[in-house]
Amino acid sequence: MPRKRKKGLSERQKKILEVLETFQVQNGYPPSIREICTKASISSTSVVNYYLEQLEEMGYIERDRRISRGVRLLKPLDESVQTVSAQIKQAVEAVSELLQIPVLGRIAAGELMPIPSSDFAYYDAESVIEIPQSQLPGREKGKDLFALEVQGDSMIDAMVNDGDIVILKPANEARNGEMVAIWISENNETTLKYFFRENGKVRLQPANPTMEAIIIDDPSTLEVRGKVVMVIRQVSGLPS
Repeated sequence: MPRKRKKGLSERQKKILEVLETFQVQNGYPPSIREICTKASISSTSVVNYYLEQLEEMGYIERDRRISRGVRLLKPLDESVQTVSAQIKQAVEAVSELLQIPVLGRIAAGELMPIPSSDFAYYDAESVIEIPQSQLPGREKGKDLFALEVQGDSMIDAMVNDGDIVILKPANEARNGEMVAIWISENNETTLKYFFRENGKVRLQPANPTMEAIIIDDPSTLEVRGKVVMVIRQVSGLPS
């Protein structure tokens, strides 16, 4: 059954339409994703993409994803605003409520890598990523979630690439087959892998056919720090 199209616009959607219209008039060409972020006071390109997808479904814009400025306004803002009712606006805002998840540092997705202190100083205390609550899995309400930047390509077949952001929930245990953030206390090393407990050992399995599994003979040296609940893909090809 096709998904029912929402009517009306949230305040964030109206703001993005206003940015698109004003920027086009002033410059003669559409804004980039990063320029929309700046003009609409949105910190995350993934959140802008989320709202652009909604606006495209609702027929307000047209997109060409092959180019960085491939957004075209189909309806003027005045026409868009006329469709909003207070009841519908509140419902849309509730669905699109944003969660601020702290970005705590980097996680290796490759060979086991020592944790340089500089990596955890890379992000300051105010570094966050904004996620619409409706994008999270049903049971994950955002409480205690944290984010890490992926460094390496051992999980590419799981659609986790170098530079992506993984959202995790804190955990100290894992079931076989779960993607987890692992800390090896013996050498102060960290990695992101699939977890398997086998024959008294732990196998940390990459999702890359060119890489070998890491076998931990002594599971007591290993700590599970979090389970991956969501991946935020890096937006490439954007102007700085």
